[in-house]
Amino acid sequence: MTQHDLLAGVTAALTKVHNPRLGNDVLSTGMVQDLKVDAASGVVSFRVLLTRQDPGTVVIQARKAVKAVEGVNDVKIEIVDPAGPPAHSHQPPADTVPMQTGPAPLAHLGKIIAVSSGKGGVGKSTVAANLAIALAQAGHRVGLLDADIYGPNIPRMFGVFEKPVAIDGMMQPLEAHGVKLISLGLLVDRDAAVIWRGPIITKVLTQFLNDVSWGELDFFVVDLPPGTGDAQLSLAQTARIAGAVIVTTPQEVAVGDALRGAKMFERVQVPVIGVVENMSGFVTPGGERVDLFGSGGGQRLADELRVPLLGQIPLQPGIADSADHGTPALIAVPDSPAAKALRAVAEKVAAGAAPTASISLTN
Repeated sequence: MTQHDLLAGVTAALTKVHNPRLGNDVLSTGMVQDLKVDAASGVVSFRVLLTRQDPGTVVIQARKAVKAVEGVNDVKIEIVDPAGPPAHSHQPPADTVPMQTGPAPLAHLGKIIAVSSGKGGVGKSTVAANLAIALAQAGHRVGLLDADIYGPNIPRMFGVFEKPVAIDGMMQPLEAHGVKLISLGLLVDRDAAVIWRGPIITKVLTQFLNDVSWGELDFFVVDLPPGTGDAQLSLAQTARIAGAVIVTTPQEVAVGDALRGAKMFERVQVPVIGVVENMSGFVTPGGERVDLFGSGGGQRLADELRVPLLGQIPLQPGIADSADHGTPALIAVPDSPAAKALRAVAEKVAAGAAPTASISLTN
C-alpha cells in the first residue's frame, strides 16, 4: 500500500468519527491534528485536542476507526488539553483550597472507597485490587477505577488488556474476577508517557466516573496515584467519597509520607476509614519472623490519625509474580496469610465506609 492510499484510508475513517458537542466529524472540527502515516511500518500517529466538554469516548472511537483501516498496524494518539497547563501548582496551599458547592452523589456507584498512599512502591495497587476482589467475593457489586494516571498497573494485575468499546457514547468496563474495571492503561499505549496537568486529569477522572457504563454498584474502589496531587483533589471535588484507606509500610519514611496524604483527605473532609500496613514482616519456613522494613509504623500512623489499623499484610513469596501474571493473591493463594489478612481488611472497610458521607472543600 502506498503512503497516499494509507493516508486516504485513515482520513476517510476519521471523517466518520463524530464529535457530538461540535456536531461534525473530528477532522472537520480540527480536533485531530498533526496526522502522520507510515505505510512501511503501518504506524499512524496524531494529536487529539480534547476539551473538558468533549466526551472521552471520541478518542476511543477514533482509535478503533483508524485501527480498522487496511494497512494500519499501530495507532499512537497524543491527547492534549487546548486550554493549556494550569497556572496553579499541583498541590494547592492549605489556605487556598478552592471553594465548592459540593460534589455529585453518583448514587449508582455505591460507596466510593479511595485507596491512597503517600509514596510509591508500598503496594497500594495490590491492596486496591485485592480489596475489590474480596468485596466481590463477599457478594457485593464492585467497580474498580485505576486512577493512577502515571502508573496504571491494574490491567496487568487483573490480566486484562483489551481496549474498552463504546456503546451509545458510553465506555464499557472490562470485567475480571467478578470486578468491573477501567484504567487509563487500557486506553494508551504501554510505552506512552502520560504528561498531563490538572485540567486534563480532572477531565479524565470525570469521564471515568460519568461516561463509563458501570451499572448499579455497591462499592466503587479507586486506586489513586501516590502523593497528594491533582488526582486526589479532583476526585474529592467530583464525587462524594465514603472513605479513604491509607496504605503504608512499617518504615518511618513511608509513614511520614502517608501521614501527609491522610491529612489531605482530612483537609477536604473525606473520612479516613483506617490504615493498612503492607509488607509487614516475613515469616521464614522455620517460623521465624523477620521485619525487613521495620515494625509498628502502621499502628503509629493509625494512632496519630485516631483511626483503626485495618490490617497488617505480611510479605509472601510468589504474590508479586502471580499479580504480574494477572492473578491477585485472593485468587492465586486464597488460603495464604496475606490473602486472609487482605480479606479481613475488606470486611473492616465494608463495615467502616460511611453510607452517606458528604464532603465539601472549605477554606
